[in-house]
Amino acid sequence: MTDTAERYREFRLPDVGEGLQDAEIIRWLVAPGDTVTDGQPVCEVETAKAAVELPVPFAGRVRELLFPEGATVDVGAVIIRVDTGEEREVPVAGSGRTPVLVGYGAAPAPATRRSRRRPTAPPRPTAPAAKPPVRKLAKDLGVDLTAIVPTGPRGDVTREDVHAAARTSEPVPAQEPHTPPSPDETRIPVTGVRKATARAMVASAFTAPHVTEFVIVDVTRTMKLIRRLKEHPDMTGVRVGPLLLAARAFLLAVRRNPEINASWDEERQEIVRKHRVNLGIAAATPRGLLVPTIADADRRTLPELAAALDDLVVTAKEGRTPPAALRGGTVTLTNIGVFGIDTGTPILNPGESAILALGTIAPRPWVHRGKVVPRQVTTLALSFDHRLVDGELGSRVLADTAAVLHDPDLLFTRA
Repeated sequence: MTDTAERYREFRLPDVGEGLQDAEIIRWLVAPGDTVTDGQPVCEVETAKAAVELPVPFAGRVRELLFPEGATVDVGAVIIRVDTGEEREVPVAGSGRTPVLVGYGAAPAPATRRSRRRPTAPPRPTAPAAKPPVRKLAKDLGVDLTAIVPTGPRGDVTREDVHAAARTSEPVPAQEPHTPPSPDETRIPVTGVRKATARAMVASAFTAPHVTEFVIVDVTRTMKLIRRLKEHPDMTGVRVGPLLLAARAFLLAVRRNPEINASWDEERQEIVRKHRVNLGIAAATPRGLLVPTIADADRRTLPELAAALDDLVVTAKEGRTPPAALRGGTVTLTNIGVFGIDTGTPILNPGESAILALGTIAPRPWVHRGKVVPRQVTTLALSFDHRLVDGELGSRVLADTAAVLHDPDLLFTRA
C-alpha cells in the first residue's frame, strides 16, 4: 500500500569521514528554484576535520533548504529537498522502508501520513568505538564516551583517553537564568576544527608525558643555500625557504633514528614502530589550526618535497584540505618563526611521537672562527612522548637536525 505520490527526494547529511556525528553548514551553493545535476556540490560543510563540499546524488530543481548557514546538523538529518520531476510512491507505515544511498546517512523510518510537519528530536550522539574493558572503566569513572576524542590507532577510545577525560572533567554547575551578553565582550561559539583541535590538544597534553629539548643553531650556511636553490632550475616554480630545509633536515634525522617514528598503544601496552614517515605541517588557517600531512615525506626528492609543501599550504589556507590528508601523521613540524617567535614548547599531535618547532631566524652575535661576528641564528625545540622516546633518542634526533641546518652539505651526503 502506498501514500500519495511525491515528486521530490531528500538528501541527508552524510558521514564524510571517520564516524563524525555532526557538521556545520558553512554556506549553501544553491538556492530554492535552482536546477542541480547529479553530483553537483550543493553546500559546503565544516566537520571536526575539514571543510568539504557535498554533492547531491540526483538531479532536479531545489525545492527547500532545511537549515540556514551556520547551523550545526546531525549526520543523517535531511538538509535539502529536490524536485526530481519523477513521481515516487511513498510507503505507508508498516509497508517497509524506503531505499537509501549507501554512505548518505541511515535509512529513514517508515513514513506515515500527517497533515503538518512536526519537529523531531535530534539523534542521540553515538559513542566512538571502545573495547568492553574500556567501556566498563568509563562507566566506573562516570565518563561520557560520546564526549571523548579517541586517540587509538584505529580511531578507538583507549584507557588513557578515559583517564584523561576523568582528570579534566568538572562538576556541571547549576543552570543560571539567561542574561544578555555584555557590550564589553564578544562570545564566539567553538565549533568544527577549533573545537576538535581544543579537545585533541587537551587529550594529548594529559595523555602523553611531554619532554621538550632546545638547541640554538647557526644557520648562516643554510640561508646562503636557500638563495642558491631559488636560482636552481630544478626548483623553478616552487617555494624555497627555511621551512623546506628544516623539513628535509628533520626527515634525515628521523631516517637516522627510526625508533622515533612510532606511536604508543595504551590498550596493548606496546610501542608501534611506523615504516612510513608521514610529515605533518602545522598550518594556521582562517578556520583554525590544521595539521595536514605529506605521505612518505622521507622518500621524496627536495623538489618533490617543496612542491608538496606548496600544495599543502595553499590547500589548507583555502579550506580545501581533504579529511584524508589530516590523518596518518607520524611526526610534525611547526614554523613559529614566521610570527617572530624564538621558541616554544609544542604539544604533540595525538598519536604521534615528536613535533619540531622552528623559531625565527635573525642575525645575532656569534663566535665564529674565534671572533664574535653577526650570524644567522635560530632555536629548535623538539617535544616528544617520553613513554617511547627517552632522552638519548630525543637528543640524537634534535642534534642531527641541528647539524644538518648548521652544515647543509650534509643534506646531500647523509643517509
